Amino acid sequence: MNTVWKVLTRKKILDPVTAEQSELGRVLNTFDLTALGVGSTLGVGVYVLAGQVAKETAGPSVVLSFLIATVASVFAGLCYAEFGARAPRAGSAYIYSYVCVGEFIAFVIGWNLILEYVIGSASVARGLSLYLDTLINDTLKNTFIDIAPINVKFMSEYFDFFAFGVSVFLAIALAFGMKESSIVNNVVTFLNLSVVLFVIIAGATKADTKNWHLTPPANMTDAGEGGFFPFGIEGMIKGAATCFYGFVGFDCIATTGEEVKNPKKAIPMAIIFSLFIIFLAYFGTSTVITLMLPYYSQDPNAPIPYAFESKGWDVAKWIVAIGAIFGLCASLFGAMFPLPRIIYAMASDSLVFRFLGKVSSRFKTPVTGTLLAGLLTGLMAALFDLKQLVNMMSIGTLLAYTIVAASVLLLRYEVEKGGIYEPLRALLDSEDSDTYTDNRGMDDVGSSEEIELMTNGDASSSVWKQIFNCGRQECPTEVSEKIVKVEVCLYCVLCVLIGLCAMYLKKPISRGEIWAIVLTAIVICLTVLVVMSIATQPKSRKELTFKVIMFFDLKFETYCGLFQVPLVPLVPALSILVNIYLMLMLDVNTWIRFAVWMALGLPTYYFSVKSHSDARNESISSKMHIPNGKMNGFTNHSYVNDDQIDVVEETTKKKPAPPPPTLNRIESTIAALDEILENEEATIYNDRKFSVDSLSTASNVLREENVEAVVHCSDVPATPVQIMEAPPLLESSD
Repeated sequence: MNTVWKVLTRKKILDPVTAEQSELGRVLNTFDLTALGVGSTLGVGVYVLAGQVAKETAGPSVVLSFLIATVASVFAGLCYAEFGARAPRAGSAYIYSYVCVGEFIAFVIGWNLILEYVIGSASVARGLSLYLDTLINDTLKNTFIDIAPINVKFMSEYFDFFAFGVSVFLAIALAFGMKESSIVNNVVTFLNLSVVLFVIIAGATKADTKNWHLTPPANMTDAGEGGFFPFGIEGMIKGAATCFYGFVGFDCIATTGEEVKNPKKAIPMAIIFSLFIIFLAYFGTSTVITLMLPYYSQDPNAPIPYAFESKGWDVAKWIVAIGAIFGLCASLFGAMFPLPRIIYAMASDSLVFRFLGKVSSRFKTPVTGTLLAGLLTGLMAALFDLKQLVNMMSIGTLLAYTIVAASVLLLRYEVEKGGIYEPLRALLDSEDSDTYTDNRGMDDVGSSEEIELMTNGDASSSVWKQIFNCGRQECPTEVSEKIVKVEVCLYCVLCVLIGLCAMYLKKPISRGEIWAIVLTAIVICLTVLVVMSIATQPKSRKELTFKVIMFFDLKFETYCGLFQVPLVPLVPALSILVNIYLMLMLDVNTWIRFAVWMALGLPTYYFSVKSHSDARNESISSKMHIPNGKMNGFTNHSYVNDDQIDVVEETTKKKPAPPPPTLNRIESTIAALDEILENEEATIYNDRKFSVDSLSTASNVLREENVEAVVHCSDVPATPVQIMEAPPLLESSD
C-alpha cells in the first residue's frame, strides 16, 4: 500500500538546465498569446451573455456582475501566471499539479481537461454551424437531415458535416502551420475586437441613463422590482457566477509554454493583458445595451442586434452578425489549440499513449495528437447538439483552477530544498529530460540535527505552537510545510461546507432559525482561522525572476524575476472558494459525466504507468554509466519511478585508467567523510578543504574546493562513495 501511495503522489522535477528546451517550435510572442487568450475567451459570448444575464438574473447591475466575475477570474489568472513563469512547459494545469501535488492528481486534471477541451471545441464548432444556418434560413440543417439523419434520442437530429469539416480543417492547419495559424487568429481576433469597439461607441450615442431606474410594467411578473438592482444584491451575485463562465478560456495561454520565445515573461503578461481586455469588452457591451434598452426588454438570444434594430440601425445589426462569426472563429481556434498540447504533455510523461506526443521534425508540432484531437472534436460536434455539449462542460476547468490555486499555496510554503537527482544528472544519459521523485523529501533525513541544519528551522518546535507560528519562524521547516498541506486540504473541505450552506441554508437563515445561523457562523469562523494560520507560516524565500506586484491603483512595479501571486494566501484562497462554489452549482449530469470519464481513464492510467515503468527501468539500466573510467566497488543509488536501481561498473568492461588527481580525490574524500558528517562543518584534510553542500536535502553532498569533483553519499546506510564530475551549474563553495 505504501508503494502505491508513493506512485500516486510522486512529483515531477523539472531539470533547470533543460526546462526551457523543447521539441516544439518557439514561434509565439506576447502579442500572439494575448490574441489567443482574448479570442478563446470572448467568442460569441460577448454578443449574447450580457443581455441574457441582464434580462433574467441581474438587470442593469450586470455591469457589477461582470466586475465581480473579473476579480474572481483575476484570482485564477494570477495563479496561472505564476506557474506559467515557474514551469514554462506545455500542459497548463496538468504540469503544474504534477510538479506540486502529485502524479495521480495531475492525471485527473489532464484527463478531464482533454474531454473539456474536446467538448468546448465541439460546442463552438456546432455553434458556428448553427449561427451561419440562421443567416441562410436553415439551409444546412435541411440539407443534412436529408443526407444523414440520426434517429437517436440523446444525439443530434442529423450529422453536421459543416461542424465536422471545420474542426478537421482547423486541426490540419494547427498541425502543419503553427505560426501561420497564429497570424490568422490575430487577424480574426482584431476584427472581433473592432466590432466590439463599434458596438460600444455606436451604442453610447443611443444611451439613456433613465433605463437604469425604470420600473417594469405591472403585467410583467418575472422582471423583478425595477431600478438598478431589480433582482436584489442576490441577483447581482448570481449573475456574477454566470458571468464568470464568460472568462473561462484564458488558461489556454498557459499551454503554450514550449512554443513561446520568452515564456517566463510572455505568459504572465499575456494572461493579465487578456483578462483586462476581456473585462473592458464585457463591461462596455453590458453598459451600452442596458442603457440603450430597459433590461426587461432585452432579447436574451441576440441582445445587441435586437438593441440596434429597435433603434432603427439595421446596418449595425449586420455588422454585429459578422463580428459574431469572427468571434466564433477565434473562439474555435482558442478552444482547439490547447487540446493537442495537453495530450502532448501527458504522452511525454507516458500517462497516455506515447505516440500521441511525437513531434514532427519538420513542423515542430505534435502532428498525430493534433489530428486525432481534431477528428474527435469533429465527431462530437457532428453527433451532438449544442445544448447537450454545453451541459457537459465546466467541471474540468473549475477543478483545474482549484488545483492550480492550491498548488500556489503549497509551493509558497514548502521547505527550501533541492532535488536528490541534481547531483546525479551527469550519470543519466536517457531520453527523458525530467525526473520524478517519490516525494519523500525531508523524511529521508536521519537525525533531527540534520533537519535543523538543512531547513534553518527548529525541528523540535511544538506542532501546536507552529499552527500560528508562535516561535516566529522565518524559514519554512518540515513541520510548517506539513501544517500548510493539512490546512490547505482542510480549507477545501470548509469551502465545500460554505458552498452547501449558501445553497441550502439561505431560507432558514432568512427566517432567523438559530441552528442555521450558528452552523454557518462556525464554518465561516473555522475557514477564517485556517487562512490566518496559513498566513502566519514562514514562506519560501527562493529567488524569483520576473516579479510584478499589483496594487489597488493598478500600478505595477517590475523587478528582474518570476511573476509571483500577490497577497498570498488570500488570493489563492479566494480563487479556491469561488471555484468550489461554482462546481457545487453544476447539475448532477455533469458529475455523472465526470465519474464515467474517470472510470474510462483509470485503466488507461494504470496500464500506461506500468508499461512506462518497465520500459524506463530497462532504458536506464542500459544507458546509465559511471564517469572517470573503471571504478569497481562504488555504487550510486538513484530512485526512478520509485524503484531503486543500483548502477555498478562492470568488471569485464575495459576503460582507460582514471587520472591520478581523481584517485587522490577519492582517497581524500573517503578519509574526510566521517569527520565532515560528524562535525557538520568544513574540514581540512591533506591540504584540501571539504564542506557540506546545502543544495540537497535527501542526501549529503560534499564539495572539494578548487577541483571539479562532487562526492555524493547516498541516504542508504553503508553505501560506498561515488566520485563524479561536477555539473556545470554547481560552483565551488566558499
